[in-house]
Amino acid sequence: MILLVLNCGSSSLKFQLLELVVPVPAAGAAAGEPPAAGSASPLWLARGAVERLGGAAECAFFAAGGAEARRVAEVPDHAAALRLALDWIAASAPEAGGRIAAVGHRVVHGGERFSAPTFIDDEVLAEIDALAELAPLHNPACAAGIRAARAALGAGLPMVAVFDTAYYRTLPEHAAVYALPFEWTERHAVRRYGFHGIAHQQVARRAAALCGRPVEEAAVVTLHLGNGCSATATRAGQAMDTSMGFTPLEGLVMGTRAGDLDPALVPYLMRKEGLTADEIEHRLNRRSGLLGVSGRSNDMRDLLAAAAGGDPRARLAVDLFCHRARKYLGAYLAALGGADAVAFSGGIGERSPEVRARIAGGMEWCGLALDPAANAAAAGVEACISAAGSRIRVFAIPSDEESAIARETARLAAARGR
Repeated sequence: MILLVLNCGSSSLKFQLLELVVPVPAAGAAAGEPPAAGSASPLWLARGAVERLGGAAECAFFAAGGAEARRVAEVPDHAAALRLALDWIAASAPEAGGRIAAVGHRVVHGGERFSAPTFIDDEVLAEIDALAELAPLHNPACAAGIRAARAALGAGLPMVAVFDTAYYRTLPEHAAVYALPFEWTERHAVRRYGFHGIAHQQVARRAAALCGRPVEEAAVVTLHLGNGCSATATRAGQAMDTSMGFTPLEGLVMGTRAGDLDPALVPYLMRKEGLTADEIEHRLNRRSGLLGVSGRSNDMRDLLAAAAGGDPRARLAVDLFCHRARKYLGAYLAALGGADAVAFSGGIGERSPEVRARIAGGMEWCGLALDPAANAAAAGVEACISAAGSRIRVFAIPSDEESAIARETARLAAARGR
């Protein structure tokens, strides 16, 4: 089955064209029961990204045969970005591009209704729009990508929304509910929804496999560290706690997001700075985190270099980032009562040995020990980075949300085809 996977950000569109073998339904499967999603990794045929939409966008396209294209072009919106992606697919993988069976969309916020991947129709799209209030940086871009795909490929082509929040519908009540007046919780659907769930689920499953254990028998702490960052505690294949909450703003220090802070700061800063609630929220999401503390960049590579060069604010930003992540790692090891594995993913988690060492180094007291040489050698590749005698195994595992989305999309599309 040929699948197109779209991952739309506020100013970007990433895509992959993949081929996935859908397993034959097991003998005796109940009528209408969806076939299991394949465990084998899909084969990618073409992929790419269009970054910085709205002006001179950076386009990078690749084909499995080795062809690639990089250029800067005026790309005003997601629809234009998708047209460029489809043009590249038509040129680099024409046979497969003409056989797209379904499109999978990463959607950040599914609210209370969407607890599983869902076929997209007008009603579902309207609900994704409505949830923009809870994820203003993300859901509008997801909806724009869906509309662009329906316009370019036809509304009759099956399209599936795979929600980042769905993984966290299993959170126990004590991890999901805020200590607020309970009538607010009920009246306004206030709860900890969690995000990056697609990535955390995939990485937790892979970490369990690398430990030689079924995910249903494993306890794993996953740290997804990139421009957006989150931690998740998984036991028996289900999320038990996560650092992001009602919105993606809670939790770890991120590229431009503040993460955890005293909520009384919001009205205090509104009064002191003469800002509205929306203006404060914008600054907490877009001008805080690594960028806000350092005053120079939200890119960890830039900050590590600047800190090494003596910049005190860059050093402070890095220290804050690692300290907060280390706190969550320790908390989740405690919440799980120990773990089989800790896994780092995301652009920073996969590629920065220094950050991993700052977060997980010196934790022999709880049975976690890094191998300095293995950690230093792991940059952008899957690797075990724990010492030989470590009771808790530690991995760097590249996140592969596209493959996870493809498997779920194929599962639902195959079920509909039956």
